[in-house]
Amino acid sequence: MLELLQYEFMQNAFIAAVLVSVACGMVGTYVVVKKIVSISGGISHAAFGGIGLGYLIGINPIVAAIPFSIFSALSIGFINKRIKISEDTAIGILWTTGMALGIIFINLSPGYAPDLFSYLFGSILTVPDSDLTLMLILDIVIIIIVFLFNREFIAISFDEEFSKTIGIKVEPLYLLLLCLVALSVVVLIKVVGVILVIALLSIPAAISMQYTSSINKVMTFSVIIGLVLNILGLWLSYIFNLASGATIVIILGLTFIISSLITKYW
Repeated sequence: MLELLQYEFMQNAFIAAVLVSVACGMVGTYVVVKKIVSISGGISHAAFGGIGLGYLIGINPIVAAIPFSIFSALSIGFINKRIKISEDTAIGILWTTGMALGIIFINLSPGYAPDLFSYLFGSILTVPDSDLTLMLILDIVIIIIVFLFNREFIAISFDEEFSKTIGIKVEPLYLLLLCLVALSVVVLIKVVGVILVIALLSIPAAISMQYTSSINKVMTFSVIIGLVLNILGLWLSYIFNLASGATIVIILGLTFIISSLITKYW
């Protein structure tokens, strides 16, 4: 595997795998504990609208996806808390609207979008230095927010009503948590794409929770598991000439199945 690092694109891919593991391990823990995996899927698909907007106005689609993802996250949270419709309905509305806007923006943009496929299904082997820098900045923001509000996030993830009784401002923290999910989605898009983001946000944390009930340990294990499996999937995709994002997700899924069998029967 080490000989692959002589290539610059593989070096970038390995760095991206590290950055992605941090984001999905930390934020994914809250996503799984609070059972908002479907909301994460809605945000990731709505982010496609930002990617399309980036093509239309001629800027980096990842940069354009940041405000679009945050707006989608806040919209889902606001609709869920303030408007009397079900959560899955709100997710469905923003999920489909975001994807539709992305398609319209791309149709309106001049020329052809050559790397559109990579935003849908991921392409960790083509991550440029500029995207790595952006991913690093987003990771730092995520780490700082988690460090500052970890106890509050844990509280609202387990019991919102009890959190209210002890004076925690649940709604602002819930919206902040959804914004963290939105930032994580942006970090993950270039690696596994809009379609497969849910896997990286949920599977490492789900595997970790089979072995410990401590949230901080789950978070640590999720980062490590994500890193190991991302690199393994990256290496296999290169060796067998497979789509990198899909290969990583398959490795994650198989590992979850094997881990579930081990914990059940051993």
